[in-house]
Amino acid sequence: MSKQSNPGRKLFGTDGIRGKANSFPMTVDVALRLGQAAGLYFRRGAHRHSVVLGKDTRLSGYMIESALVSGFLSAGMDVILVGPLPTPAIAMLARSLRADLGVMISASHNPFGDNGIKLFGPDGFKLSDEVEAEIESMMAQDLTDQMASPEGVGRASRLNDAAGRYIESAKAAFPKGSRLDGLRIVLDCANGAAYRVAPAALWELGAEVIKIGCEPNGVNINADCGSTHPETLQRTVLAHGAHLGIALDGDADRLIIVDEKGQIVDGDQILGLIVLFLQKNERLGSNDAVATIMSNLGLEKKLAQHGITLHRTAVGDRYVVEKMREQGIKLGGEQSGHMILSDFATTGDGLIAALQVLAVLVEEGKPASEILRVFEPYPQLLRNVRYQGGDPLSTDLLAEARKAAESRLGSTGRLVLRKSGTEPLIRVMAEAEDPALVEDIVASICDAVQRAVAV
Repeated sequence: MSKQSNPGRKLFGTDGIRGKANSFPMTVDVALRLGQAAGLYFRRGAHRHSVVLGKDTRLSGYMIESALVSGFLSAGMDVILVGPLPTPAIAMLARSLRADLGVMISASHNPFGDNGIKLFGPDGFKLSDEVEAEIESMMAQDLTDQMASPEGVGRASRLNDAAGRYIESAKAAFPKGSRLDGLRIVLDCANGAAYRVAPAALWELGAEVIKIGCEPNGVNINADCGSTHPETLQRTVLAHGAHLGIALDGDADRLIIVDEKGQIVDGDQILGLIVLFLQKNERLGSNDAVATIMSNLGLEKKLAQHGITLHRTAVGDRYVVEKMREQGIKLGGEQSGHMILSDFATTGDGLIAALQVLAVLVEEGKPASEILRVFEPYPQLLRNVRYQGGDPLSTDLLAEARKAAESRLGSTGRLVLRKSGTEPLIRVMAEAEDPALVEDIVASICDAVQRAVAV
């Protein structure tokens, strides 16, 4: 179920609650009430209840963390603080520690001035739209009489070995007996949540690690670094003659790869590589994989040649995971670099995905540029149009422009229009065999969106 189909969710978007720090909805008051409501919702049974609480490296994380802690404690939940760790680490620890809930404070790839809150259930999976709607409904109520008694107030403690636990969990996704000896890897952690654990994991497996984006100061997360700004990674790979470059985002749930020639490899190529690698090693299970409506047609056609069906979902790794769970599929991902390998994680994990790419590199013994060009992509163009208020997608003007564009594309191309789940943007994407047609289609639709906004 999408956000648009559930009117009960106004605070929650496609990936938790997100916004500008210290402005609604990313305020201390909202965080406090979220802690209280989520704490009450998951306070079931007579056992001592607990929540694992992590964050990335944003300055505002301290503020949001303190408010959430107060909310959870007042609801009678113990809080286990783990500090800056990747989002997938919080999902893993929630399951490992038998906690009732996992919470990550992060705005992922957004600038440092934004922040967000993501919630995971005791199974390590992101909450469904329906559960988020119930929690949001509770936040609007007076919960005073439901708060814990004086003797029932929760306790807060810090888990000092949380980072080590995640490192070991991630390393378990790398083939037993294999090592990364002799590989020089440039690793860009976006000055974010993985700045300690990702370099440590690769070093422990034997790699020579050249670190960039590993000196967070609270305001430099994702600043000209990480998966959304791979230019520094490209230059560093070439300067050091590295075998591979890996760029994570602020909360390390996605990655982008740069080969030894400095060429960027997106999530579609990474997904294709891992899918075919797992199939070759008889670890894929069913011949199925999951991607979103944004993934390239070239990927779909390449997998079909190997008897693999690509299932598509709405944009958002939560929807990819939902489809994987419904169909019993082991692998899914997004063009943006989210990769979910259900044998090892319940949500997108950039480090675990990188280790799968490195496993192929080690097994094949070939340069990254040879193994990472899995398919020839269709010409594809994505542009964003910012808007303020209203719903440009619902206008007759845009409907007519869309109909005309789809007629021009015919059966061999695709047009995707959607709202961003985290920013006031309309994303316009088209793909077809003719790049000039793609360019013209996207330009015409962007123009129609701007005219619809101006109406």
